[in-house]
Amino acid sequence: MTKDAYHALIQPPEAGAPLVFAFHGTGGDEHQFFEITRQILPGAGVISARGDVSEQGALRFFRRTGEGVYDMEDLSRRVERMAGFVAAHKAEYPQTPVYGYGYSNGANILAAVAMKQPELFNRIGLLHPLIPWSPAPVAGLAGRRVLVTAGRRDPICPWPMTEALVTWLCDQGAEVTTEVHAGGHELQQGELTALRDLLAA
Repeated sequence: MTKDAYHALIQPPEAGAPLVFAFHGTGGDEHQFFEITRQILPGAGVISARGDVSEQGALRFFRRTGEGVYDMEDLSRRVERMAGFVAAHKAEYPQTPVYGYGYSNGANILAAVAMKQPELFNRIGLLHPLIPWSPAPVAGLAGRRVLVTAGRRDPICPWPMTEALVTWLCDQGAEVTTEVHAGGHELQQGELTALRDLLAA
């Protein structure tokens, strides 16, 4: 459990404000959502880590062998590492709510960490996630607020798989809200509004 496991941009939270972990998508970096998070939730702590896997120069949080095909052994190792990173920062602010959100590959590492250690996050935002396996039940997600956003024509994160994830989250007792648009993998304004509602409510 170490705070130095990832290079990250870090802003400590003001008194009474939450701590937000932001996870970028493939090809992004620690800057992708850092300022957006500060704008959405002024005063919040922000920790935006840089993925440490390079896919032809594009940064990611875990390896894959093809589009939508994950290296599950690598994912398992990196989930443990990320969970330790989050836990180490969380331990600095024991009375502070901790939120996390991520886009695409960032949503996938966040979802996998939350499935492994749901107690780490009070609220979770999954923007265009792709979970191409059938997760085991996770009792610790019950009552946690989860946002899932998607595009019905997303060629990277097919809508039926997003629907399956939403159903699974509901079955775990999570308080799930969704924001779905008719487009593809791009983020649209409605998703950012829904994210703001999740983080600021």
